[in-house]
Amino acid sequence: MTEKHSNDVQEHEDYLDKQAVAEVKVVTGDETFNQAMLKEPPRPFSSSALLLYAFSLVGFFCSTTNGYDGSLFGTLLANKAFTGFFNVQDVGIWTGIVTSMYQIGSVVAIPFIGPAIDTFGRKFGMFIAAFIIVLGVIIQGTCIRTASVGQFMGGRFLLGFGVGIIGSAGPIYVVEISHPAHRGVVTGLYNVFWPVGAIVASGAARGGLNYAGNTSWLIPLWLQIMFPGLIVLLVWFLPESPRWLYVHGKTEKAKAMLAKFHGNGNPDSEWIKLQLWEYEAHLEMNGADKRWWDYRAVFKNRSSLYRLMSNCLVSLFGQWAGNGVVSYFLVGFLVTAGVTDSITQNNLAVGMNAVQIVFAALGACFVDKLGRRKMLIGVNAACCLCWIGVTIACSQAATGSKAASAATVAMVYIFQVCYSFGWTPMQALYPVEVLSFEMRAKGMAFSNLFVSIGGLVNQFGFPVALQNIGWETYIVFCVWCAVQTIIIYFLIPETKNRTLEELDAIFASPNPRKASTEKKKLELDANANIVHFQVVGNNGTERSVL
Repeated sequence: MTEKHSNDVQEHEDYLDKQAVAEVKVVTGDETFNQAMLKEPPRPFSSSALLLYAFSLVGFFCSTTNGYDGSLFGTLLANKAFTGFFNVQDVGIWTGIVTSMYQIGSVVAIPFIGPAIDTFGRKFGMFIAAFIIVLGVIIQGTCIRTASVGQFMGGRFLLGFGVGIIGSAGPIYVVEISHPAHRGVVTGLYNVFWPVGAIVASGAARGGLNYAGNTSWLIPLWLQIMFPGLIVLLVWFLPESPRWLYVHGKTEKAKAMLAKFHGNGNPDSEWIKLQLWEYEAHLEMNGADKRWWDYRAVFKNRSSLYRLMSNCLVSLFGQWAGNGVVSYFLVGFLVTAGVTDSITQNNLAVGMNAVQIVFAALGACFVDKLGRRKMLIGVNAACCLCWIGVTIACSQAATGSKAASAATVAMVYIFQVCYSFGWTPMQALYPVEVLSFEMRAKGMAFSNLFVSIGGLVNQFGFPVALQNIGWETYIVFCVWCAVQTIIIYFLIPETKNRTLEELDAIFASPNPRKASTEKKKLELDANANIVHFQVVGNNGTERSVL
């Protein structure tokens, strides 16, 4: 700990009005966070909080861009006019190539993610990415006049490039402007807009089937411009991230933003004092985030590497739990289950996306109650069981059994319920919050890399496997979800009940996973100030700290 940091800590402790012990509480998370919760319980429905949610909603639109495409191509592959125009099937290597240009664009965008988000602010990062996506939609949609498959591929590439940036800029913006007490729920809701975009896409694709010829697939293709277009228009009305303002010397603007939206207009709020103290103690005023080429913060010490590992593992595991396969290749999946009618396939896609929205929103409401670790462990175990059910049902459906076919569809829906509840909120929340400010934008580039790797493996490997070995492909997911459960249990730390800056102490500890699950016994005076606290180990032992 630096001398400056030690002095700041002492001043922070001197600030506490230590009196006689009036109450004892056992809590998880950081003691200063819990003290602020006790002294000044947040008001989730105050006017400033509601306005902050509205700002976050614009950030949520970043998630719809990915969700829209993820569902769009799964449903367009059921459109005979579309597959006829591009001469592709619903499974096989050509399907992988058509859909993977989006992922390739995301991979190429990786070196540009950090500079786009760090240099001019989080808002500008969202704007430039949304603008690129709009251009990609225009190029993609106008290929109907040129009949150029190459132009269509170019548009797909540009879409992926823009989504590579916006997929990091959106959650970073939301997590950094959110009130510390509401960060888990609000950022968890970010990814709920993935299925919102998906249901708009699948609904548009279903409606397009009422039209003849190429119009049937051009309607949902052009509608893809809606959400990034809204971001381009609305982003200028948003406040900037207070952390970005602070490290760029705009301290007064950062304080004003915090006072208005986190302190309900009170500059002396406990939450403002806590966050400003932590900004001063933890944020680097001349860090690597100021230099577009400097990635040293991502690898500079064991703490940074553990953060990056946690980020990348969760990003990758979210792709390999099986949802990407269901979303992109739903048609091929349903064919193996014996569902071949295109109208029925599209109706099932719309219904599945509706299920995703409901249960993803419900799961986001539980991220702070259950904690990140419990949700991640639970959802991977549940997905493993679901894939076992899918495998058994599909093996019987292959014999022509209608009952087994219905059972397969039912198991896929159950899988989607489990995945949406546990994985959908975590995919946006956890990878962002485990990174420190200095490494957040560049670290999210690595998150995007691992998401893209997972997506590319799904898109190139799964359609070929499905074509060659059919339902036996699902055995892989049975085994892999079990492996993910074990890895998360032993390696992934808990992050709830802490501000973003307070996570520094967790990742600096010898065993971050163990340190993150320790409880603390707080002794409080009549004004809810901490008089003394002890760390309660996982084995029940107590260790005095203050």
